[in-house]
Amino acid sequence: MDLSKVKMVVTDMDGTLLNSNHEVSARFFELFEKMKQQGIIFVAASGRQYHSIVDKLLPIKDDIIVIAENGGFVMQNETELLATPLPYESKNSVLEVLDSIKNIHPVLCGKHNAYIKSDSEEFEAKLREYYTDYKVVNDLKDFDGEILKIAIYHFESSEKYIYPSVAHLEETLKVKVSGENWVDISSPNAHKGYALQKVQNLFNVTPAETMVFGDYNNDLEMLALADFSFAMKNAHPNVKKAAKFETLNNDEFGVETILQKLIESHI
Repeated sequence: MDLSKVKMVVTDMDGTLLNSNHEVSARFFELFEKMKQQGIIFVAASGRQYHSIVDKLLPIKDDIIVIAENGGFVMQNETELLATPLPYESKNSVLEVLDSIKNIHPVLCGKHNAYIKSDSEEFEAKLREYYTDYKVVNDLKDFDGEILKIAIYHFESSEKYIYPSVAHLEETLKVKVSGENWVDISSPNAHKGYALQKVQNLFNVTPAETMVFGDYNNDLEMLALADFSFAMKNAHPNVKKAAKFETLNNDEFGVETILQKLIESHI
């Protein structure tokens, strides 16, 4: 595997770069400095809120590109590169569908704030891991601001208890099982692949010069844009099938192991 032509590294966060405690390793930050010296562009791509991603990567936040909200929002430092909001007229029609599903927790995701109902302290505690900036509102249907997506959480399984009830929305919207507990509903173009292609074009980077790491279905589109696509050992079967290569799991420094090889190939 000749990694010497790679100019851009893109990685998902949860289940990929982050370990099971939602932490970024000190080893990664050391490797990042070497990649920076070699002129390799680093992109963090996650279903998380922009501020939540930045909090995880605070020491390097000024030197990276962030694809947040599953591709709905892209930032470089303080400059907005892309925003793909959910069509305004879709919000309440989606929420009406969600009203019929039991034991779920919808989140309206804006560029800099998320909005939830105050009906579960347990969910609110879980939300803080992914959304550092959020507000509690009485009724999500009354919120009339711009949103990038609707994220829906189920404590047991998003694929089993949420997706079957919203799959029909795929006719007009992007519906993604983005994690074991999350389903995201957004504009058809609000996905990591669309966002990454915009970033690749902006920096004149080709798929042959791109390395991508992922673990879940919301990573599939961006994995397709890289000749060096890696599924984590802990990845969803769909991701392992789509990726060209596999690395160790997120608790075994799977991303860092490949980045070490990347750096050595550029020396």
